[in-house]
Amino acid sequence: MTSQKVFTRPGILFRKDYHLALACTLSSVVFAVQLPIRAAEYETQNLPVLEAPPEVPAAVNSLDAATPVTTAAPPNDGIIPSSGFPTVESYTLGAGDQVRVDIFQLPEYSSEYEVLIDGTLSLPIVGQVAVAGLTLEQAERTISQAYAQRLRRPIIEIFLVTPRPLRVGIAGEVARPGEYILEREGTQFPSLVNALETAGGITQSADLRQVVVQRPDSSGGVQTFVANLWQFLNTGDLQYNLALQDGDTIYIPTRSDFDYAESLQLSAASFAAEGSQALNVAVVGEVLRPGPYAVSGSSSSRDNGTSAGSNGARQPTVSQAIQTAGGIQPEADLREVKIYRRTRNGTQLVIDVNLWALLTDGDITKDVALQEGDTVFVPEAETLIASEITEAASASFSPETIRINVVGEVEDPGAVEIPPNTPLSQGLLAAGGFNNRARQENVELIRLNPNGTATRTSIDVDFAAGLDEAENPLLRNNDVIVVGRSGIASFSDTLGSVVTPLGRAFSLFSIPLSILNLFD
Repeated sequence: MTSQKVFTRPGILFRKDYHLALACTLSSVVFAVQLPIRAAEYETQNLPVLEAPPEVPAAVNSLDAATPVTTAAPPNDGIIPSSGFPTVESYTLGAGDQVRVDIFQLPEYSSEYEVLIDGTLSLPIVGQVAVAGLTLEQAERTISQAYAQRLRRPIIEIFLVTPRPLRVGIAGEVARPGEYILEREGTQFPSLVNALETAGGITQSADLRQVVVQRPDSSGGVQTFVANLWQFLNTGDLQYNLALQDGDTIYIPTRSDFDYAESLQLSAASFAAEGSQALNVAVVGEVLRPGPYAVSGSSSSRDNGTSAGSNGARQPTVSQAIQTAGGIQPEADLREVKIYRRTRNGTQLVIDVNLWALLTDGDITKDVALQEGDTVFVPEAETLIASEITEAASASFSPETIRINVVGEVEDPGAVEIPPNTPLSQGLLAAGGFNNRARQENVELIRLNPNGTATRTSIDVDFAAGLDEAENPLLRNNDVIVVGRSGIASFSDTLGSVVTPLGRAFSLFSIPLSILNLFD
């Protein structure tokens, strides 16, 4: 009969056969011999090597130099997340968590409990047990040690029933930085994207490749993770979307440059700034009504050049802001439009916008989405090309009509609405043309300047002349054309002003004669 021996373990008995133990010992020896051989085989394989993780932004480098840094994804085009990427299993308990504590074979002591404000669980027999900052596994060991003083070999299991709402801080390039409370949706913990959407979305100046998340640990230190949300936006891989924990601080750094294609992609992201909110921007330069405006994605009847935002609404763009300001002036330089943007770190970013490329080539990336506080500047062109002026007049960001005043010797004097970029000769014809008293050789053009002054210019009229700044200039909004009288009309009016009083005087002398005639 085979000899047998009894092995003991707290609370459990095992019966082992000596022959089985000997077989296990031999297997262990063989495995120990094979392990170095297997390791050498793996070393000879051509495994991919990840690039170094991205540098932490300067705002984070100012923290403790010993703070560990983990990358959520490599900075290149790969989609393999780092093995150090935090998971939900690392969740730490805190005040407000609802947990279930099961004690083996003691159902009367097993129940659901809430972590109190002081970070403890109030448990039967043992009383208060501190669990704040512990993982579920660490909490099991702590509770087991507490019950070991009262029970023999206790077996404890703890389950998270309802996690507490997460309190996080968000700063940097988001619409509304500050502190937020994030609720869990079903079994999913709030993610980095959820937090950005709650904060109103990212701005156009956000650097998604260097999103920094700082997380306090149980030892009192801080862990720093760098998440590459640009890879999430391009690949849709959820592993790049970091699961958040209570106490996390999120920082969205500022881009040092501007990319037109990326700007268009950012404005279409689900976590972009909300397009339904009106933006306070300024539009100055060669537009009909320069000044500050509140521009929203739905403010224009001609739905042009807008980008989808986080809530399905459309974000206003530079062309829509120009529309709101009344449209461009005839002298506007569409190739040199500029956007002056103040970033969250206090610097100013200047963005060059070539609206002529949008107009001629259909390059939608040139119609840049705006953000709060932007200033749009439309400069004056140094030279005017008649063909380009005509094409610009048909653009959606040109005014539909402008208003001028034609006074003097025309058939229909007064205010006249004409298409934009109409020359002076066409403006005269819109008022009915000259009447028979007009001086047809020249007219006077009175133009209001941006500084409040007015310029009065005499211009020779030639209806056969083409567009010319000196002889047939383009009319602007609120221009006044004065048509004078001809020499004959002036002489007739002067003579009439002299004869009319004399005629009235003679009529006075004729009154007594008329009375005497009554007695004849």
